[in-house]
Amino acid sequence: MTLIDRHIGTYVVWGTALALFVLMTLFAFTEFVDDLDSVGRGDYTLIRAFEYMALKMPGLAFELFPIAALIGSLLGLGVLAGNSELIVIRASGVSTLRITLSVMKAAAVLMLLALIVGEGLAPVSERAADQRKSLAMGKKVARQAGQGFWMRDGASFINVRQVLPDEEMGDVHIYDFDSERQLRMTSVAARAYYEGEQWILEDLRQSVFGDEQIERREISKAQWSTVVEPGLVDVITVSPESLSAVGLYKYMGYLEDNNLSAARYELALWMKLVAPFATGVMIFLSIPLVLGRLGSVGIGQRTMVGILMGMVFYVLQQVAAQSGIVYGLTPLVSAVAPTLLFLGVGVWLMRHVR
Repeated sequence: MTLIDRHIGTYVVWGTALALFVLMTLFAFTEFVDDLDSVGRGDYTLIRAFEYMALKMPGLAFELFPIAALIGSLLGLGVLAGNSELIVIRASGVSTLRITLSVMKAAAVLMLLALIVGEGLAPVSERAADQRKSLAMGKKVARQAGQGFWMRDGASFINVRQVLPDEEMGDVHIYDFDSERQLRMTSVAARAYYEGEQWILEDLRQSVFGDEQIERREISKAQWSTVVEPGLVDVITVSPESLSAVGLYKYMGYLEDNNLSAARYELALWMKLVAPFATGVMIFLSIPLVLGRLGSVGIGQRTMVGILMGMVFYVLQQVAAQSGIVYGLTPLVSAVAPTLLFLGVGVWLMRHVR
């Protein structure tokens, strides 16, 4: 049976690779056209725009993996059905269950590949893309709301106005409050960098508010004890969808320790974990479609079915995610529901395959 596994798996994998390449090309071209508006700002040239899009490709591949898996497996299995190879395999005594197992072995390889791209390549390349574009355009902060971004560390509130390369921060404002929520000290550092196991603040200016007077002091260099880790800076300056599962989990811990809402990041974490399984479900769904009603139709029709079902799956994912945030649903339910729904459809169709 190893020969059959390899033969069927090759068609499924190559079909998925072809579909992924086509989808990535179409989506990348659309995003590249949108990004052309930024060309000419600062040092952001056309070459840098191409570089930015190249670094975005792993993240785009991870996002499109389930849809590409459905279309690709429909194409691969459809070619086998069109050449009557599936008929010969089944006539030789190979059961539908055994064919399904062969397909799912290929699905396991693709699921592992999706996991490697989503956890290894995509987060690193996304961060590099955003940093390079930000610096080329003369910006110091990748994402900002008002003046830089804000973090909380217990009774202290931190405002970072510049994010620099190599996990450094500039123009850092720290506001320390007491137990009665009275401002007791403000600190402004020109630069903050991580050395050893400790943050170092440079060119520090502090104002200490007493009951009757304000004490001002200047310090050239001082240690800074905070729960903010170097990797947390990168987490804050990119969207949750661009982070690895490990990065999301760490940042959720930081938010929960400071009594802040982590619902959006928890949803992103579960969607990240579910994505490889969604790829497997999409491939499983293609089996009854090809062995059943789509076994004798052309490649164009199978491709159209795959695109339509992929679009439905994508829309359901977005609706479930937004509904979960708006209505306060459990992030796990919002992330898993579309995949479970399509799995149920696949199981139902599989029961009607003869």
